[in-house]
Amino acid sequence: MIKFFRNIRKKLASENKAMAYSRYAIGEIILVVIGILIALQINNWNENRKNKIQEDILLEQLLADFNSNLKQLDQKISMRNIFMEASKQLLNFIDNPSQREKDSINYNIARTMPYASFDPIIIDLASSGDLNLIKNETLKHALTRWTSEINDVIEDEVIWKDYRNNLYIPFLIENYQLRTIRNLAYKTDLLGSYSLEVGEKITDYSKDAIGESAYNVDYNMLLNHPNFEDHLTRCYAINSWANVQSQILRKRIVEIIDLIKQELEHD
Repeated sequence: MIKFFRNIRKKLASENKAMAYSRYAIGEIILVVIGILIALQINNWNENRKNKIQEDILLEQLLADFNSNLKQLDQKISMRNIFMEASKQLLNFIDNPSQREKDSINYNIARTMPYASFDPIIIDLASSGDLNLIKNETLKHALTRWTSEINDVIEDEVIWKDYRNNLYIPFLIENYQLRTIRNLAYKTDLLGSYSLEVGEKITDYSKDAIGESAYNVDYNMLLNHPNFEDHLTRCYAINSWANVQSQILRKRIVEIIDLIKQELEHD
């Protein structure tokens, strides 16, 4: 094609047709420009296609990660609900001595002793540069907020963990016998509900019974101790607030999951 036009150009030049040659030269320039634009367009299309493939791969991974985070967060919320329910039941035994029953008291004390620890998959796309692959600005903004939003929940969890380790458990050790309580937790597979396999009975744990305490256990003395009421109040209040923060975080996770699904469905 180019050779053909060059032959015409030579013919026009030889015939001294300056005006026609000028028109031909301009036309040839236009053709070259059009060719360059088409090549750029094809190159851009290829780059966009590659970026879209990378974005979809990233979105699929993010969807899996946030579904995992949601599952774990729901488990932690359920755990805290158990702590709070047990605290209320024990407070009820404090207020109503006639309703006290040893096994129920021990069982509920055992349910106040664990702590929840949310350990989410942290997605820091900004530092990796992958954030630029995501075109949806709403999703991009939600992802950039994610890392900071989990801090409130984790901070509240640490408050209860430290309180439990430094004050609550030492108080129980000083004023009660924990062997019976721990043995009951083994026999009823209490901590199985807190394992990674939610809903699965942890047989290796539940069979590890250690027997009941060889010492007299006076649950009335514990329930009548004024500090025990304060500890239960702290257990309820701290975990209750952590669940408030967790519900807010849960809403954010669901929003992110919905946005990711929408982007994947647009393909």
